Parts: sequence; structure tokens; C-alpha cells
Amino acid sequence: MRVTDDTNSLGRPSADVLICFSHLRWNFVYQRPQHLLSRAARQQTVYFVEEPIFEEGADPHLAVERTPENVTVAVPVLPAGMNGPQITRLQRGLIDELLADIGNADRITLWYYTPMALPFSRHLNADLCVYDNMDELSAFRGAHPRLIAMERELFRRAQVIFTGGQSLFEAKRRRHHNVHAFPSSIDATHFGRARQDDVPVLADQDGIEGPRLGFFGVIDERMDIDLVGRIAELRPDWQFMMIGPVVKIDPASLPQRANLHWLGSKRYEELPAYLAGWDVGIMPFALNESTRFISPTKTPEFLAAGVPVVSTAITDVIRPYGQDGLVEIAADPQEFVAKAEHLLARPKDGWLKRVDAHLAGMSWDLTWQGMAQEMEKAAVRPRVERKRVQLQEAVHV
Repeated sequence: MRVTDDTNSLGRPSADVLICFSHLRWNFVYQRPQHLLSRAARQQTVYFVEEPIFEEGADPHLAVERTPENVTVAVPVLPAGMNGPQITRLQRGLIDELLADIGNADRITLWYYTPMALPFSRHLNADLCVYDNMDELSAFRGAHPRLIAMERELFRRAQVIFTGGQSLFEAKRRRHHNVHAFPSSIDATHFGRARQDDVPVLADQDGIEGPRLGFFGVIDERMDIDLVGRIAELRPDWQFMMIGPVVKIDPASLPQRANLHWLGSKRYEELPAYLAGWDVGIMPFALNESTRFISPTKTPEFLAAGVPVVSTAITDVIRPYGQDGLVEIAADPQEFVAKAEHLLARPKDGWLKRVDAHLAGMSWDLTWQGMAQEMEKAAVRPRVERKRVQLQEAVHV
């Protein structure tokens, strides 16, 4: 086994090292993990360990690459055709090699987005274990049957738990003594570019005339595709711009109409330009187990872009955005259309003032600062305990 380092990513680490285990790819959709870990990388060395990829005849290795955010992404490359225990053993060996290459560090933090990384990482000796519980993964389509048991173990091991939304916090706070809600935040400067007059012209959107309603994000079992098809049918004079990768559902199941435009994935940097051309944002989430605890990052992103929003009744959208009159909530296709018509006719000025007042207290910088403070508190007790043991050992010597 070996670590391949085509970008010289494995240099001398900073005093603190954070190793993240994620079920998401760094280059998939730019969302919560990227926002948080990019900020972590400003003060410490950050490794983002993805799930393995499999290649015929591959020599097991970690393929590493440093991102522009100064995060080192490490992808296990394993031979195809291996069974579960073999995969776990090889991943464990690769992580051990990574730590050996890292060398000494003042503090090592293990940061988990998926409990399913425990089988190959539970043996690691770290100063701090963090679980950023951004979603209820056990409710997602294709969830591993052992995920719930693995999460119970991770709750026992972690010194601090973060949740990606208020409703998830309320569901998990009694399972651990140190749980904190950090809902998805906003890069207001980035999405605020949609309000400017000099946004780029987009060839796949600007030629489409008529009121434009848009969605961006992952298109999967959490989207009510029947609702999307119905509202497009009810208003054939509206144009629906649908941005994002299609995963875990058959692309052929997506409704097809002349006014429905499935534009595929776009880069994070491109999103403000797309939102600048939308009159209304839509969040047509299905109401099922997979959406019960979601806290959509796109809610404040739509608002920062100055795009009014209609959403289905997602708890973390109703509280606080719906209750504060910042987002319209709809229960069925007819109400969705009626709410969108209201937003198309309503002047934005008063609404934008309330939006900006709400977003003024939100930023990913503040979110990371709050998380870092809780991590420091959680790390104090282990450090004090290690010092006590060292003093006892010195006395016995």
C-alpha cells in the first residue's frame, strides 16, 4: 500500500491536524462540509478522506490532492471485487500510513460525517472526536443496515456532537451530553453577487423567455418530482430551471415538459449568475422520512441572492423562515402556484430589508467560530486527564 502525492499535499503539518471522514465527495456539491472545513484549514492541516473507489487490478493506495481551499482530499483506491472485511482492512492500513506520513502533531481531531467510517478508524488515537451530524443518514435511500448501530457507537466515542439543523438537534440532544445545533449558514457575499447588474450572461438560460422559477441542489428522493411536474403543467407560461446532479433516482423518472429545463450540475462559482435570472426560487421537497430533519443550505442562499422562495412544509424552513415571513410555504401544487404568483406580483423592497436584517447575524465564519469554541471546551478535559496521568507516571518513575 502507498500514498500517491502528485501535488505535494503531504508536507509538514501545522501544529493541529483535522482528519475528516465523509460519505460525500469534495467535488460533488459545494455545501456544509466544504464551507466548514475550508475555514478549519485556515488554522490547521485538514485531510478530507472520501469513500473508496474501485479499479480493476489496482494497487491499494490513497490518491491525494490539495484543493484551492488548502484542504487535502484523500481517496482510497482499491482493487475491484473485494469483500467487506478486505475493504475495511485495506482502508485501515491506508489511514495508518497517512497518519505515519503526517508525523507528530500537537492535536489530532477526527471529524466524522458518516459513522460508517468507524470500522477502519475506531482504533485511531486522537485528541478529539467530533460528529457533525448534518443529516439523518439512516432515513436516506440505500442507507447501510448497520448505520444506526454505527451511529450509536459514534455517539459514545465523540466528545462533541453538532447537528445541521434545529429539528435534528431536538431529535438527538438527549442521546449525548454535549450536542449543539449549528444550522446551515450563508456566504452572503458570494450569493449577493446575484443582486448586482454585472452578472455574466448564461447561454443555457438567458435565451429562455418568461418568468423563471428555479431550483439548485441535489436531485434525489428528497425532491417531490410529481409536484414539480404538476406546477409546470399548471403554469405552462412559466419556465422552470432545475440545476443539480441526479442521484439515487432514475433520470427517466423526471417529468418532461417544454417549460421544464433540467440543466445538470453547475459549479458553485456559477450559481449567483443563474439565480440572478430567476424571479422565484422553489424548494419542492417531498415530505417523507428522508426530509424530516433536513435544514436546506439553499434557503439562506436564495435569500442572500434576493430571490423570493416558495417551499414545501419542511420544519427547518418553517422555523424560522416561514414564521418570519421570509419564505412562503405551500402544501399542494395549487397553493405552490398561488404563492409563486403572489411573489411575482409583490414588490421586493420591504421583503429585502427584512431578509438582510435576518442574514446579518449569519455567516459560515461565525458558525465555524462557534463550533471551534465548543471543540476547544470539549478538548480541555481530555488534555487535563492526560496531564494527570503523565504526572502520576512521573511520580512512579
